[in-house]
This record gives sequence, structure tokens and C-alpha cells, in this order.
Amino acid sequence: MTRSDEQENDRSQNSSAERVLGTVGVRKRSVDAAESRAANRLWWDADADDYQAEHGDFLGDDDFVWCPEGLREEHAGLLGDVRGKRALEIGCGAASCARWLARQGAQAVGLDISAGMLRHADEAARRTGTSVPLVQASADLLPFATDSFDLACSAFGGVPFVADVGAVFREVARVVRPGGRWVFAVTHPMRWIFPDDPGPTGLTATHSYFDRTPYLEVDGAGRATYVEHHRTLGDFVRALAGAGLHLTDLVEPEWPEGHTETWGQWSPLRGRLFPGTAIFVCTL
Repeated sequence: MTRSDEQENDRSQNSSAERVLGTVGVRKRSVDAAESRAANRLWWDADADDYQAEHGDFLGDDDFVWCPEGLREEHAGLLGDVRGKRALEIGCGAASCARWLARQGAQAVGLDISAGMLRHADEAARRTGTSVPLVQASADLLPFATDSFDLACSAFGGVPFVADVGAVFREVARVVRPGGRWVFAVTHPMRWIFPDDPGPTGLTATHSYFDRTPYLEVDGAGRATYVEHHRTLGDFVRALAGAGLHLTDLVEPEWPEGHTETWGQWSPLRGRLFPGTAIFVCTL
């Protein structure tokens, strides 16, 4: 879901993608939209197999899990009644959420920038017998007509990986009809100040919350092989308002009793002390 320059030991967990892409180190510098798209298309294509091998069981083939805390749409109901609704999942990965929406009676579409991740979506469709249309595109350049959908959602999808989050929100506001809903989950912005470590080291603040400089991984030529952008809570609120979207709720899931699984920097230790996920619930 996210990575950090403070977690050098975690780099071995992604050695396949880093080896394929020739990643040699990390940087913090400005990144434009085109470089962000190119880097993350490369990264998620290279990492798709490892990501699904590590997290596929947790996410399920046709389940809607909002976050590592395990909050499910089945229980949260953040999207409302989806029966008969046209639904877009942005940054769908293997499209488990889109297939869950389809099983609830929605007309769901999955969109992702990575062909590698969409290949896993195809494979899961064959396993489950539930297929949804899949589109390869970037979250800030949605290839759909105005008012094409009744709702859009993203469970740790494309939002952190685009240079201009306002562009994503404006595109959502364009393709979702008036009265529709936009719900998205991201790493809680306060996590940016801590090392990306699920253990005790991850409890000490080392970064400025107000530093918006993107995090990059680069190859030997300095080309970005992974890009992630940080926004504060206020940045998200202002970008949503600027796109004409109305924030109706901000959900910060608590770490549930009995949940012992560690996912990257998410862990019971950290989850008991501060939030790891922010889910923004918006209407048009």
C-alpha cells in the first residue's frame, strides 16, 4: 500500500520488483504528473505478482476490504445501497471490490494504471465466475463520459500515486452524476511523520507532517521507479472542496480486537495507539 525511505529493511520484501526495475536508492524531490504515472505503472506491473501473493488472501477474490484494519463495506455501508447503481472502482488492483459490488447488484467497472494488476483481476474473475469490465488508465485521466456513474470508490487505490490529487477529484466530480457518492481510503496522513516500521521504531516521529515532498525510489540513472505523494488532512479537504465535492464523514478505523496480522507498517502495536487509515466519504 505505501512505502518509506525509513524502512530500508522492508526493501527485501519487494526485491523482485526492485531487481526488475533496477532500483538502487531513494530520493525526495518534486515529481510531475507524467513521471508519477510512468513510475507507478512500471512499479505495479513489476510488483503485481508479489503483492497478490502476499495480500491476496486478506483481500479475497470478491470481498470489499477498505483497509488493513479489516473494515469491510459489508459492515460499514459507506457506499449505501449499490443495487442497480453504476459503480467505478479507481485503482482497483485485482478488482476484488468491484466484483463484490457486482455481486450486490451494481454495474461495476474496475480501473487501474497497471496491466499487471488487471491480469490478476482477469484471473480472479475466472476463479469466481464474476466478471466486471476492466479499464487501464490513470486516476487523474478517467476515460469516461460525464455523469457515467452513480458512485466511485477507491480502497488504497490511485489517490496517493498522482501528482495532483485535485485532478483526481475533479475527474471524479465529472464522471459521477450529481447526487452521487465518492468514498476513498488512504494511509492516514499522520503516518507520514513516522518510520514505515510496524515495530517500536515506528512509534517515534522523524518526519515533518508538513513536508509534501514526494517519496521516490530511483534506478541508476535517477529515473523514478516508484512515486508516492503526501497530503495533509487539510490538503485533502481543500482539494475536495475545490472539486465541488462535499465531505460528509471522515472514518478513522480503530484496530479491532483479535486482529493480529501485520501488513507492511500496519500492526497491532501501532494500531492501538494511532490511526493508520483515513476514509473520506463525499457526495456531489
